[in-house]
Amino acid sequence: MQNSTSISLPDLHGVPIFYPHGTQLIWISQNGEITHPNRATIAAELALGVVLLCHRRWSSARAGVEIDHYLDVMELFAFVRPARFALPTPAGLAQQLGLARPQNGEDMATLLPQIAFTLLDELANAPDAARQEAGQIATMMTSGGWNWGPYILLHLGLPQPAAGPPDSQLAVIWNRLADYTDYTPQTEAGTQPILPDDARQRLAEMLGGNAELRLPQADYAAAVTASFDRPDAGPSPAMVLAEAGTGTGKTLGYLAPATLWAEKNGGTVWVSTYTRTLQHQIADELTRLYPDANTRASKVVIRKGRENYLCLLNLEEALAQVPGRPRHASALGLMARWASATRDGDLTGSSFPAWLLDLLGRGQTVGLADRRGECIHAACTHYNRCFVEKSIRGAKRADIVVTNHALVMVQAAYGGKDDRRTPTRYVFDEGHHVFDAADSAFSAYLSGREAAELRHWVRGAEDGRRGRARGLKRRLEDIVAGDDNALADIEAALEAARALPGQGWENRLSSSQPLGSGETFFMHLRAALYLRVGDPDSLYDLQCELYPAPDNVVTAARDFGNALATLAMPLTRLINWLVKYLDDNADQLDSSQRARIEGAIRGLELRAGGPLGAWQTMLADVDGGARDGFVDWMQINRMDGQDRDVGLARHWLDPTIPFAHSVLDTAHGVTITSATLQDYAAPRQTVDLASNAESGTDAKTSSMSGKPPHDGWQSAIALTGAAHMDHAAMRVSFSSPFDYANQTRILVVNDLDRERPEATASAMAALMIAAGGGGLGLFTAIRRLRAVYPALASRLEAAQIPLYAQHIDQMNLQTLLAMFREDPESCLLGTDAVRDGIDVPGAALRLIVFDRMPWPRSDILFSARAEWQGREAWTERQTRLKLRQAFGRLIRRSNDRGVFVMLDSRLPTRMTSAFPPDVEIQRIGLAKAISQTQEFLAKSGPD
Repeated sequence: MQNSTSISLPDLHGVPIFYPHGTQLIWISQNGEITHPNRATIAAELALGVVLLCHRRWSSARAGVEIDHYLDVMELFAFVRPARFALPTPAGLAQQLGLARPQNGEDMATLLPQIAFTLLDELANAPDAARQEAGQIATMMTSGGWNWGPYILLHLGLPQPAAGPPDSQLAVIWNRLADYTDYTPQTEAGTQPILPDDARQRLAEMLGGNAELRLPQADYAAAVTASFDRPDAGPSPAMVLAEAGTGTGKTLGYLAPATLWAEKNGGTVWVSTYTRTLQHQIADELTRLYPDANTRASKVVIRKGRENYLCLLNLEEALAQVPGRPRHASALGLMARWASATRDGDLTGSSFPAWLLDLLGRGQTVGLADRRGECIHAACTHYNRCFVEKSIRGAKRADIVVTNHALVMVQAAYGGKDDRRTPTRYVFDEGHHVFDAADSAFSAYLSGREAAELRHWVRGAEDGRRGRARGLKRRLEDIVAGDDNALADIEAALEAARALPGQGWENRLSSSQPLGSGETFFMHLRAALYLRVGDPDSLYDLQCELYPAPDNVVTAARDFGNALATLAMPLTRLINWLVKYLDDNADQLDSSQRARIEGAIRGLELRAGGPLGAWQTMLADVDGGARDGFVDWMQINRMDGQDRDVGLARHWLDPTIPFAHSVLDTAHGVTITSATLQDYAAPRQTVDLASNAESGTDAKTSSMSGKPPHDGWQSAIALTGAAHMDHAAMRVSFSSPFDYANQTRILVVNDLDRERPEATASAMAALMIAAGGGGLGLFTAIRRLRAVYPALASRLEAAQIPLYAQHIDQMNLQTLLAMFREDPESCLLGTDAVRDGIDVPGAALRLIVFDRMPWPRSDILFSARAEWQGREAWTERQTRLKLRQAFGRLIRRSNDRGVFVMLDSRLPTRMTSAFPPDVEIQRIGLAKAISQTQEFLAKSGPD
């Protein structure tokens, strides 16, 4: 055996330090000298050797140069404290480690060695078992070239590894994970109703004895009980549309009757959200009712799609390739550390630091999830440890399943194959997004990439390539072994899949050298699209009408459709064989065997009965023309002006039709709730008059009593599926308890040259400085954000206000939001995703600045729906919703204060109904807006 390698490690105190702070680049040399060099000097220094830093991707973006040799304290934190979150800054790490908080950029830079030593000492003092596991994985990572590895081994008193490839067996952690083997049969839920007074009482219990019970929240909880009545009490489903203004407390309001119904009836309520962030917030709220962690784990389960969970088999197979791919050892070692520490394996959950995506890349993190439907279920050696299976089985016996709209709709559309029993009670929070979620879930896209993915799913890795892909044969051959017909169907599917685009299809399309009917179709489609679009050099996706289709596209579509039919036939026969096998052997199959076969059926149905069936219909329609109720078009997907995919898109004109059929029709009770369900389409003056005329009271009282302005509910009825029920939904509305007139200001700047990025940068900077930070700048286009950023960053740096920016900083959005939330003096720039995902109560968000009116982009689908609903009505509804949602983020507590600024003077008066009616909208010059912002936010509380 070779002796362990002897290496000389530089003292961490002597490693140069690089830390960007705002627009400053801070460099601490080996002898401790602190300088602030320019980018050219920094690039030269970084090329000389290893540097100590915090978050390499972010540091590289700020330096303007790729950093190849480094010691990243975030990687060290991820190794020493796996499955634990810290803000990826020296201040964030200091908070987690109990160190003094640094006060300025130089303090942050000088703190990095102390952070490193604190983490190394913590690991050295860990229990023996933890030290052993850490040492084994660190040894593998060191062999792969991880710069922290030698330091960790030194602190653990372990030798350096011998020269040679990494030993991936050292990172085998799955054998230490607990098995989950609960196969307790499900029971049917009861039908006991929940009475309004019972819901009020449960709400009081959840709030605690010392909390004041707010009447609107209690009334809201009582109203929601209508969706928890007996199934035979009236028309089914009992549907409640419940609008609850920000601050009403709707989350606890619907959880009160939901948890009560689950307890009384032994059933499960599915609470669905549009965003993952809200999923975890809802689960956190349930600690009020279930403070004990073990009890809560059995009562409350978060369910997401398979693509959100680490697949242990994928991790195992990726590690098996490490000896030949040593550069992957560092990332996979960190993932092994995380897998050994996480309770749920959720790659989008609270235990997975989002900044790991930035540091390690998607391929070695979320790329380890089951994204291609290749799961082999009970045939997998990790089946009883599988994070997905644990979530599925836990959801069957939970009281509350917190899920997302997309999963609900996919589960409903395909019969809930994962869960075997379709839920009958739903609460859809963020209900204003039901339409968008249904639009995505029930659409179809026949593209080169999607078709290539199907080929990969059927055939697995091809052409001698190494990879984790498990084809249809590997997943099914042991199940159908002994049946020649079924084995022949597998071979027939493998052969038919050759018609789909294969490896390198993009290059063959560009060079007009397609292989097979699939690539031929996409080649002709791409050429036709380029001939029809007006701006083929656009940086953004290209779209054009499909009909009438060119003759060569029609011919290619016919040939490709025939090829897909040839593929669909053996897949359908395999489904039928598996179903019959289940029925014929019902008395012989144990739970795990049945689960595996049901999983195989589900996977085949998702392919053969889902996209594959839709694609054949779409191709058949290319010659026949548009189908009623659908919108079709050709599209090229682009990224930074480069083609990434080409295909045919089909969407329902009204996606709530399949939502109503798949979800509402099978449910007993459904609540759809949001702070912005209604759309107040009339001008502000008309809204107020309509309210007064209808109820004889002022507008505020009217809204609280559940009587909105005329037609306020029509949009909600149309966009939630309620219009497709044969009975009316119950509608209730509760106003926000916040005093918006005194807590907020709405300013429209009317003297700004919005065409000049420098003018926008100057205005935003002045407003953010006036607010003392806590500002969110929202842009309607990425290119304008990028154009404004340099001047804005420079001005805020001079004022010592930290600035973070989506699409600029090399950090994912969730990390940027966490950093912004943590520092009340910082500011953040972003686009639509920021507006939808942000929840920042308190002083950390006290200013929102829109660069322009957020009018929707007029693409083919939007134009079709505008024609369906009326162009003006559809356009303005979308815009009002964006304004309402953004404004709603500003005030989250009764003592918050905030200013909403629109830098676009074109805000029409008729659109101001998006804002609370008691807030004056001032159209003023920039100078006055700046002074008002400073004066208003300087006050300590509402007037």
